[in-house]
Amino acid sequence: MRILVVIPFNEHEKEQLESKMPEAEYIFITPGEITQNIVKSSDIIIGNVPPQYIKESTKLKWLQLNSAGTDGYCESGVITKGAYLTNASGAYGLAISEHMLGMLLEIKKKLNLYYVNQKQHVWKDEGNVTAIEGSTTLVVGLGDIGGNFARKMKALGSYTIGIKRTEGKKPEYVDELYTMETLDTLLPKADIVALCLPGTKTTYHLFTRDRFNLMKKDAVILNVGRGSLICSEDLCDALENRIISGAGLDVTEQEPLPAEHRLWDTPGVVITPHISGYYHLPETLRRIVNISIENLEHFKKQEPLKNIVNFETGYRMKKEEKE
Repeated sequence: MRILVVIPFNEHEKEQLESKMPEAEYIFITPGEITQNIVKSSDIIIGNVPPQYIKESTKLKWLQLNSAGTDGYCESGVITKGAYLTNASGAYGLAISEHMLGMLLEIKKKLNLYYVNQKQHVWKDEGNVTAIEGSTTLVVGLGDIGGNFARKMKALGSYTIGIKRTEGKKPEYVDELYTMETLDTLLPKADIVALCLPGTKTTYHLFTRDRFNLMKKDAVILNVGRGSLICSEDLCDALENRIISGAGLDVTEQEPLPAEHRLWDTPGVVITPHISGYYHLPETLRRIVNISIENLEHFKKQEPLKNIVNFETGYRMKKEEKE
């Protein structure tokens, strides 16, 4: 059994991983050292490798992603029938929800404008701001990331509404819970709309001109899911025409965002280059490592793996889907 690891484990973590299946051969490499030959020769892969390297690999038995998103891995023919795909859901909620809160405060308190003024040595009052307390927050996608953000917003005094893909029990950190078909009726109520969804066929351009027109004029939209959720041109139009007031984006339709793209200079936008997750917060990496170690133990014991992905939806399977 050959196990390829492309996540940066420290020495103690390597020992923990190897103890779960001591008879296996382990290859620890960096993402820059990945080759198609190494991928094709591996039975288990821990960490993201290019999907095209995996395609039609008959040896692969299980791929553990270091991401929550599964873009490219669920397409037909990438992972052979019978092999498992698991993601890192549960690792990113802390880091990304705090990043969302930072972007939101930057927009609502106009800190982005004041930073520009500071760089230009301009002492200028930018006018009225808005508050989180007393606002209504609509979280679209109530998984680990969306749930953590909703919890923070509720603690700050916002009325929280959650949208999930399927019906379920309402968590204590949301005041109301719905499924996706209610989105259009909820948008006019929201001061903050937070998108925490993966990029799938069903979420592509979920937000276009029509949905921006349903939103409040002082509403702010945040996107930490995938850039494909929002039509960039329609977002620029909505902001330039003051249909909505702001957007905090850690993801964009084109990545890297071209230097000449109009989004850079659109008023009310805060952009970060898809960095809210990854390993920038050390705790995120530790959580991913722990999921990987735990899952290798489950694999060795032939127990159900954590975070198994449904190839049809791209989402982590619910308990009823596994049964």
